[in-house]
Amino acid sequence: MRYRKLGSSDLEVSEISLGSWLTYSGGIEEEQTRACTEAAFDAGINFFDTANVYGRGASETAWGEILSKHPRDSYILATKVMGRMSDTDAGLAPEQIAKQIDASLSRLQTDYVDLYQAHRFDTSVPIEDTIEAFQKVLEQGKARYLGFSEWTPEQIQAAIDIAGPDLFVSSQPQYSMLWQAPEAEVFGLCAANGISQIVWSPLAQGVLTGKYKPGQDIPADSRFANDSMNMAKDLVLSDPVLEAVQRLVPIAEGAGLDLPTMALAWVLRRSELASAITGASRPEQVHANAAASGVELSPDVLSAIDEALGDVPIRGPRLAPNAQEGVLHRA
Repeated sequence: MRYRKLGSSDLEVSEISLGSWLTYSGGIEEEQTRACTEAAFDAGINFFDTANVYGRGASETAWGEILSKHPRDSYILATKVMGRMSDTDAGLAPEQIAKQIDASLSRLQTDYVDLYQAHRFDTSVPIEDTIEAFQKVLEQGKARYLGFSEWTPEQIQAAIDIAGPDLFVSSQPQYSMLWQAPEAEVFGLCAANGISQIVWSPLAQGVLTGKYKPGQDIPADSRFANDSMNMAKDLVLSDPVLEAVQRLVPIAEGAGLDLPTMALAWVLRRSELASAITGASRPEQVHANAAASGVELSPDVLSAIDEALGDVPIRGPRLAPNAQEGVLHRA
């Protein structure tokens, strides 16, 4: 496993990290969660990413129990705040940030998280108020560093203008062969300000494993069989996308790789990245994902990938479908 520096922080995170979005929030049993987490340690993964809203606390609770058995300095723990925890608890208002960090720490059974992230941008709260609340979390020692997820370039720049380039150390956008939009503006803006990328869905919610075939039914045990993924289905399960993915298979085989490994190596080719967040429901998936660390793709392979994808990837500066758009609310 290789490690990269996370932005302007002193954290060295594994190139492949373990996330808990659809699995450890209730998608799999406790023993599977434990087995996958232990497999991550075995594979050299030291970076674990979760959020308060995953299973409304279930994911944090599961990892709190499991990770508490390991020395606190043996892993780097990240969580997020903004998602709806109840009818009255959501967003990035100062009182919410103060409340939710304490609740997360309790569930995670730790005194601090290494990285505390704004899960999205809250357009209903003045950005100055959000920044001040996050600064208090740092001052209280409840988080070592701060990050954000799916902020637009304008939102990122507004935060930098107010707090300077050192407040945030990470950005967490969706990024994969099939969703290349962050390359347009987010990567460059963040790099210029010492902010690393921690990308989610590098396998496009499993589409880049190649298991979804054009014209075939969705496997019953796949995440796209879940009704909550209906919006994503329209984006990534169209025949043109699935046909392009199948064109990638022989390219991977020619490079001596399987498709998921090539897809992970493709995102890791960018120096702006610190880590690619992967999910797993079985320990062998954890080890397979970890094996992508250190794999370098030749210029010929990268060229062949571009040709195979054609016009399929979303390359422009559009937001991911669940990102928060809207004007900045400033005091």
